[in-house]
Amino acid sequence: MGSCKPASSGFRMAGLTRKRETSREAALDLPREHPRFPVPPVAAFRREYLDFERGIRIGKLEPEQRLTRLVKFALESAFGEPFVTVRWGRGLYWQWIGFFPKAARRAKVSFGCAKYFVWLDREERALHAGMQVERGYVIPPPDFRECRLRANWDWHRLLALLRRSPAMERALAELVKQDGFRIFVGSWAGGREFTAANFTGLSAIRRAIARAPARQWCGFQLFYPLSEEEIRTMEGRDILEAVLAIFAEVTPILSACWDVRLWPPHAEEASSRKRATI
Repeated sequence: MGSCKPASSGFRMAGLTRKRETSREAALDLPREHPRFPVPPVAAFRREYLDFERGIRIGKLEPEQRLTRLVKFALESAFGEPFVTVRWGRGLYWQWIGFFPKAARRAKVSFGCAKYFVWLDREERALHAGMQVERGYVIPPPDFRECRLRANWDWHRLLALLRRSPAMERALAELVKQDGFRIFVGSWAGGREFTAANFTGLSAIRRAIARAPARQWCGFQLFYPLSEEEIRTMEGRDILEAVLAIFAEVTPILSACWDVRLWPPHAEEASSRKRATI
């Protein structure tokens, strides 16, 4: 992929509406299409809102300047479904931001929901964008019983894909070995990262998951890193379009982890999509 700039990324995009699925089993055949996430015409996000010393600026900005509001608008416009925004950080600057369908949280806590995410990695000095699925604790600390892995968490649908889906293997191999995406899996404190140099297939990911300590928080991320050098060559709208293009690439896998089916599109539902507002 090289760069996620829309003009040169070569990302595949198609129209998108939503479809619900009542089954809790993962779809082992991934959709071939990729969504189109529209950037609002009034978007006024600026490059300097990504501060590699402090984080992603959110506070004291107008709605059309906030990354959170603009991304949420794009997702809701494409899916016709309300999305929830979660974050790590406080005050003017946030470090990590997640987005997932509101319907997915009706039966489980937010960290049980697979989600899109952006994270400003101040150590690597890069903006990471992609998808995240959390296992939480298998054996939680006494004060965090609610964080124990539950049967209805999206983690189980991810595991089904990793165990039994040839389409998942092909999709990850293309994204990682050809397009420059990365995979992080295991405990947040000591997991393993896979790149084009060391990715050998799903079995290696499964082994990393199996080794994740039961008493530590564990998860899976599939993401593309936009370096500080790349960011500095881009305008604010270019950055927003790049993040949404990355989200489009991971959508076939992410949507297969949701227990609410929003993808792929069904023509009969196109006319019933809700109109998003910033």
